[in-house]
Amino acid sequence: MLISLLSVAGVFLGIGALVQPAAADNLIENFPAGSGPCGMAFDGGNIWVADYTGGVITKLRASDGVALDIIPLGTLPYWAAFDGANVWVTVRGDNAVTKIRASDDTVLGKFHVGLTPEKLVFDGTNIWVANYSSGTVTQLRASDGERLRDVSVGGAPFGITFDGINIWVANGSASVTKFRARDGAPRGTFNAGQFPVDIAFDGSKIWVANYSGNSVSILRAVDGAPLRNFATDSAPVAFAFAGGHMWLAHALADEVTIHRGRDGHLLQTLDVQDNPQGVLFDGTSIWVANFGSNTVSKITHTE
Repeated sequence: MLISLLSVAGVFLGIGALVQPAAADNLIENFPAGSGPCGMAFDGGNIWVADYTGGVITKLRASDGVALDIIPLGTLPYWAAFDGANVWVTVRGDNAVTKIRASDDTVLGKFHVGLTPEKLVFDGTNIWVANYSSGTVTQLRASDGERLRDVSVGGAPFGITFDGINIWVANGSASVTKFRARDGAPRGTFNAGQFPVDIAFDGSKIWVANYSGNSVSILRAVDGAPLRNFATDSAPVAFAFAGGHMWLAHALADEVTIHRGRDGHLLQTLDVQDNPQGVLFDGTSIWVANFGSNTVSKITHTE
């Protein structure tokens, strides 16, 4: 299923960084990034951007946004993750995940998973892939891509995260599923808001972005107990945790909001470009993939 937040493609802005004003000592630089950028991964020196409508992944140098390589992947590459040596990318249209060696950009393999793979996460040993149309999560061994198991979860799994022991999955059916990564044993299903599409772990809590509900749910990681639910700006779609704060991209508001990690309190709102889909922290800067403008925004605190 292709949800409406990925419905509009923008114009190519050309080569080089465009700088826009930002509030409270944040510098925002914008770089071209293929066609329809969505998910991103950081390999320690470079940003990898899955270009959904372009069928490729673009490798950008994190220091200055210069494009280093463009690698063809197939039909509708969507999300990316890094395992310490390789970049893994879900390819929605092919119901597969592609593995790329980050050091030399060699494609090492393409592995079939469930139907309509969405987001994915690395647990230190294995790759876990949320399969929207299959209602499952697929476990791939990172060393060789072998398919180890498929775990049934709630309807329409979309977002996925790892808390150090358990896998958490945001299901489009307004629930969150928790299961043990070691063996897939169920650990509970919990209520979320309307159409949750991303999920993140901050060290003690689980954050859920409810796209259609324009809200965020916060759950206690140890037992899934609800801690807080708060309204947000339009279409919250992706998280990144950085410096004790949670950054949240809003697809239809063309912005990211910064929330205090302790309680979700809104600290700041920053304008980015058209239809942001992914957000990533590289240890220094926040990166935002702007699907509608074919760019990524790099946000660096300058204070």
